[in-house]
Amino acid sequence: MLALRLARGAHPLVQLRRLLVAAASAGTGFLLLCTMGYAMGHPDASGRAVLRLAWCVAPITATVYFAVTVARTDPATRPRSGLSAMGLGPTRLTVLATISTAVACTLGSVVALLFFLHLRGDLTGLPFDGAASGLLAAGQPLPIAAVLTLLAVVPLAASAASAVVLRPRTAKRGGKPGAEREETAAPDASAAPDAPPSGLPWGVALLAAGLAVEAYAGRSPGDSKLTLPGGLSGSPAGVLAGWALTALGLALAGPGLTYLCGHLLQAARPGAMRLLAGRGLQEEARRIGRPLGVLCVVGSAAYAGLTLYSGDRPDIGPLTTLGSLLVGGCAVLTLATAAVEAKHARSDTTSALLQLGAPTVMLRGTAALRAGALAVVFGPLTWVVAQLAALPLTG
Repeated sequence: MLALRLARGAHPLVQLRRLLVAAASAGTGFLLLCTMGYAMGHPDASGRAVLRLAWCVAPITATVYFAVTVARTDPATRPRSGLSAMGLGPTRLTVLATISTAVACTLGSVVALLFFLHLRGDLTGLPFDGAASGLLAAGQPLPIAAVLTLLAVVPLAASAASAVVLRPRTAKRGGKPGAEREETAAPDASAAPDAPPSGLPWGVALLAAGLAVEAYAGRSPGDSKLTLPGGLSGSPAGVLAGWALTALGLALAGPGLTYLCGHLLQAARPGAMRLLAGRGLQEEARRIGRPLGVLCVVGSAAYAGLTLYSGDRPDIGPLTTLGSLLVGGCAVLTLATAAVEAKHARSDTTSALLQLGAPTVMLRGTAALRAGALAVVFGPLTWVVAQLAALPLTG
């Protein structure tokens, strides 16, 4: 009940974020149900049904990541002074954040089920002259256990991820054994800039390994039965494994690259704007770096897809389009949520600069400089990775 009261009294922007989480959960749940419907309607094509289910991993991951980001930036679950005396310590607030995430995702799953039943004609008859009856196995009884299991994937995964990410940390204090205190659930993104993120070497290593696996697998003469969305067949499994390693490497390298952007902005006798922009990027590297890396992954995948299908007429159906929109939309929304949270985190610094007489034009120029530096680094990186990722399948 407390989680529902906090959700009802939240700011409209926070409510919008939760509704977007519910919408993403609804789209992913609908994809999973459509995969089940295809398996029911095509019992002889079990391999293709399993492949369709495997391609749902990307929308599921994107939705869970977006839900966790929204949970981390929810002001209702942020520790404040005095709340511990009311029984709302870090542990209780983590539970509330987990419940809020579960409620939003469950709402989306319910919407997905209702829309799925409507298209099957189980509620008001077949819509659209029964155009979706073959895909959704209309007329066949639904396995209740399978439906509930598929619809519970996103709420359970998002809730578990939120609980792990937002769990309270404990730290020793006073040098006495056993003297511990609870800290905030999420790590402080405004940590000292002299502590760079440690994931850049691992990210670069995984990125190089993924590109090497793609190049090696692309030379193999044998084709696998794996089919990319859109009907492109003959995709070696090694190429897809290399893509996965590349994506993971970009996501891990994002915070380190963002920190490096801030360091380069401050190089060679910086002025006030470059110094503020560089220090700002270094402080926000952990907050916006990972979403930037994920968006770089999505952008490179989209560019590689356009390269692969150039000149052809791919058989891109509505479900492939929905899955692509889910992945891309969740990546963009995750970055936007992190950017808004970063703006709120530096609001005290902005207010102090304005009180000291800093012109508003300089602050806007600093923000534009940060965005430009990130675009200069991540834009070409996305293009290069996309070209190298598509090379094994186009050569």
